[in-house]
Amino acid sequence: MGTSLPTPSLHTDRLRLRAFEATDADALFALHSDAHVLRYWDSPPWNDRGRAERFIAVCREMAVQGTGTRLAVDRASDGAFLGWCTVAQWDPVHRSASLGYCYSEAAWGHGYATEAAGALLGWAFDTLDLNRVQAEADTRNGASARVLEKLGFVREGTLREDCVVDGVVSDSWVFGLLRREWSPSSETPAGS
Repeated sequence: MGTSLPTPSLHTDRLRLRAFEATDADALFALHSDAHVLRYWDSPPWNDRGRAERFIAVCREMAVQGTGTRLAVDRASDGAFLGWCTVAQWDPVHRSASLGYCYSEAAWGHGYATEAAGALLGWAFDTLDLNRVQAEADTRNGASARVLEKLGFVREGTLREDCVVDGVVSDSWVFGLLRREWSPSSETPAGS
């Protein structure tokens, strides 16, 4: 790409989305080493804390290379690390990108994933001039599919047997969200 991207700092009433810091490594390792949290992922849980440090370095590289942004998500009330949200694989020619996220089990069921992704999508549609955002979810992960549908994504198809993790074969749903379908929530995130 050649063009670096600013890493936004966004906030909603309940959340703060920010650049990853080196001090996030322990919380990030705890998140990605939880087999229950990662049971629908296309890679096994981490067993090496160094993976967290490399993940944070990749977040910085994404911004420098201009391919996307990955943000840590904290609860505003107490600063607790909840997980992360990303817009990656930004293609300025086709005005497209992909959305991804991962949250600790304690954060599930509170609407945090929808809220954080909504804030990030609002920034991405405006700043990156996106026309399309794509996301994928394991077909067994109904909660993630509901998050995407709440954001306005449309299920477009199924990738059959596209992942094999620890010998388990799984399918993925492909979701798409077009600019003309994007409807930001009434709670507009503030950002800088």
